[in-house]
Amino acid sequence: MFDARHFVNGLIGIASGLLNFYMWIVVVRVVVSWFHVNPYNPLVQFLHRITEPALGPIRRRLPRALWTAGLDFSPLILILLILIVRLFLESLRV
Repeated sequence: MFDARHFVNGLIGIASGLLNFYMWIVVVRVVVSWFHVNPYNPLVQFLHRITEPALGPIRRRLPRALWTAGLDFSPLILILLILIVRLFLESLRV
């Protein structure tokens, strides 16, 4: 028998897992940015391509004063947003 609760819980679990995986990709990109790596490395290019669509809009909305300090807070903000969405999804579980 089809049970909608289990289906919805499964979808929420998949979405939560994907968000968790994406959060760790962002963390890896931050750690890689601390080291001098070849920007043409396929892994570095992959990390940039997969995270920049989410980080770019956040970066554009941050005040310029944060940029002059040389710190990029957009990954931190993105990780906090991911955690908030995951908490919201977990609250929808039946």
